[in-house]
Amino acid sequence: MRPRPRLIILEFKEAKNQYDNEKLCEYCVALANEGGGEMLLGVSNVLPRNVVGTKAFNDPLEMEEKLFETLGFRVDIEEVSHPDGRVLVFHIPSRPRGTAFNRKGAYLMRCGSSLVPMSEDQLRKIFAEGKPSWLDGYIVKGLSKEDVAKLLHIEAYFGLLSLPFTSMEAAVDRLKAFELHPSD
Repeated sequence: MRPRPRLIILEFKEAKNQYDNEKLCEYCVALANEGGGEMLLGVSNVLPRNVVGTKAFNDPLEMEEKLFETLGFRVDIEEVSHPDGRVLVFHIPSRPRGTAFNRKGAYLMRCGSSLVPMSEDQLRKIFAEGKPSWLDGYIVKGLSKEDVAKLLHIEAYFGLLSLPFTSMEAAVDRLKAFELHPSD
């Protein structure tokens, strides 16, 4: 099965003259929590997405520094010259695996055209990402070969294969052939 392609999240804001710094920080947090994306200022919020230009944030480099100081993660800002006006593209990275970003205690996400706090189930799902899978560790340690054979129902396994169960050693050898052996 091929991995699904990652969708690029885009957020458009007209912001012809200015854009609120706090709202920008909140959107950066929300987009990072959703896997990262691009926020474009100077493009119409509604379809068709026409370029309207923006005068907001005259010094993108200074704004990048402010965002880093405020948020604690880097947001790159690209200034694009378009025939219909200047567009600012905010490149917002994804949050680290198992971590959700917050702004003033609120773990934000987008819902339609609004920003809302993340639900508890969404936060639990994110925080669980950082935990190791049970497949990565031992479920039970220190078992004898006989205990492993009992837990695996080794006699039933041999019966399904129409093989006679002769001894534990033969069973362990059979498992080793399939690289399913307990560590000695």
